[in-house]
Amino acid sequence: MQLCGKMRQPVETAEGRRSCPALRIRSVRRRMSGSYRADAARAFAIAVLVCLAVPARAGETPSLATGSFDCLVEPHRTVKLGASVPGLLSQVHVDRGDQVAVGQVVATLESNLEEANAALARAKAGNETQVISTRARAEFLRRKTERNSQLREKSVVSEAALDEVSTDAGMADQVAKEAILNFQVAKLEVKRAEELLRQRTVRSPVRGIVIERVLSGGEYRHDTNHILTISELDPLNVEVFLPLALYKQTSVGQQVEVLPEAPVGGQHRGRIAVIDRVLDAASGTYGVRIKLPNPNFLIPAGIRCQVRFLTQEVSAVPRR
Repeated sequence: MQLCGKMRQPVETAEGRRSCPALRIRSVRRRMSGSYRADAARAFAIAVLVCLAVPARAGETPSLATGSFDCLVEPHRTVKLGASVPGLLSQVHVDRGDQVAVGQVVATLESNLEEANAALARAKAGNETQVISTRARAEFLRRKTERNSQLREKSVVSEAALDEVSTDAGMADQVAKEAILNFQVAKLEVKRAEELLRQRTVRSPVRGIVIERVLSGGEYRHDTNHILTISELDPLNVEVFLPLALYKQTSVGQQVEVLPEAPVGGQHRGRIAVIDRVLDAASGTYGVRIKLPNPNFLIPAGIRCQVRFLTQEVSAVPRR
């Protein structure tokens, strides 16, 4: 017989035996393996975190001014930079960690053929000899036609001779127009050749930091691979997820204070740039993107942070 509780009272089991539930629990605990205990501990820790994540008690309305929220600092955008055309890389001018400006040349492809074609097109576009000569001949035949017309009135030349000169003048005029058109086409060929040559030069579309160099000089760049990866770090995007109860308390343009974790630290001012219009019902949250100025690249991307929402300002743009 087993005695249970303070009164040490026995408990009758279904099989007719008397046992104590507390003693059974202790015996089961003793039989639990280490893995089961670890799982139970993890489940308990998750339950504690869920309880701590609740911003307010039931019936209370949470407020942005009550504290700070976890956030993540990310690049404004990341560009996998390639080239307009495939080809053999002549040189990559930057490396990982280098700062680049908008329009800076970061790589060049072999372009000897394109340079030669551009030079040939410029030479053709600069030659006006044919235009000048055809215009001069057309003008000469026009004057000749006028003289023969006057002579024809005096019956000095025949009608056939006047017709021949007049026809030559008309044909010369058409040749002059064709020469002018060819000259204009030559100028367009220069633009085409220069554009093909320009495609052999790769320029950065953003101001940022090179975070990866995939190819080097001497390697062939295909249509499917890129040369560099550049992250734009000014401004930075700060992503934060807030409880749905705070949805009406946030608005585009609202000022916030971002506190990056160590070793960066400090307090930095930003503004709300985007508020998600599609909410996450499963987690009961919605996303907010904050634009954080970073002109000197002092704040790195990919770092955790805390964000505090400041008092709503008049300059804030309300959500429509």
